Amino acid sequence: MNAVIVIPARIASTRLPNKPLADIGGRPMIAWMADLARAADVGPVLVAAAEREISEAAERAGVEAVLTDPALPSGSDRVHAALNALDPAGRFDVVVNLQGDMPTMRAADVARAVAALKHGADIATLVSPSNDPADRNNPNVVKAIRAADGRCLAFTRAPAPWGDGPVDRHVGIYVYRRDALARFVAAPPSPLEMREKLEQLRALEMGMTIRADAIEDFPKGVDSPADLEAARAILAGL
Repeated sequence: MNAVIVIPARIASTRLPNKPLADIGGRPMIAWMADLARAADVGPVLVAAAEREISEAAERAGVEAVLTDPALPSGSDRVHAALNALDPAGRFDVVVNLQGDMPTMRAADVARAVAALKHGADIATLVSPSNDPADRNNPNVVKAIRAADGRCLAFTRAPAPWGDGPVDRHVGIYVYRRDALARFVAAPPSPLEMREKLEQLRALEMGMTIRADAIEDFPKGVDSPADLEAARAILAGL
C-alpha cells in the first residue's frame, strides 16, 4: 500500500468557531494534528484546508496544504478534492482521512487503522470498547456493531448491540482505498445516513466492506469549549 494522510479542516463550526486554529500550548490545533500525522509514519501528510488561514498555519507547522472549496459538504469530500489536486496521477492508492480535531489521538493508532485495511476491506476504521452505561446511552457516542472478524455490520447512535457486554465506540478515522473513496463521494447521501447523520452508513448501503480494529484509548474529538480545555490539559502533561 502507498498511503497518504489527509487532514480536512475548516474554520466554520457552530459549536467551536475557528477550531483548527484554537490555541493549545501556544500552537494551533492543526499543528498538533500535523505532528500526530507525521509521527504515525505511514506516508506523507497533507492538510485539506477550507480557508487560507488554515493552510498558512499548516505550512508553518511543516506540512503541505491544499485549499479546497469551502462549500464542499463533508470532510470526505474535502479529502478527495485535496488528494486529486496533490496526486492527479494516482500514485497514492490508500488515503487516511484523519479528522482535524483529534489532537489527543495516538500516532500508533493511526498506523493501526492503516494496517486494518490489509484484510480485503474497502474502508478501515477503529473502535474502542466501553462498559460504561453512559456511553451506551449517549447518542453522541456512535456505536459500531461488528462481526467476529472485525467487519462492521452497522453504525448507530442507539444503545447497540442489545444485551450484556461492551459497546464499541467508533473512533473517527477512516482509511480508504482510493477507488472506494472516489465511489463514496460520487454517491448521494443514503437514507440511513440522513436519518442517523452518520456518513459511514452510506458506504454500507453501497455494499462496501468496512473493517474495524479495536484500541484501548478513546480519543475524543474537540467539539466544544469544554473539550478544548480537556485537550489542553491532556497535551500539557505530555
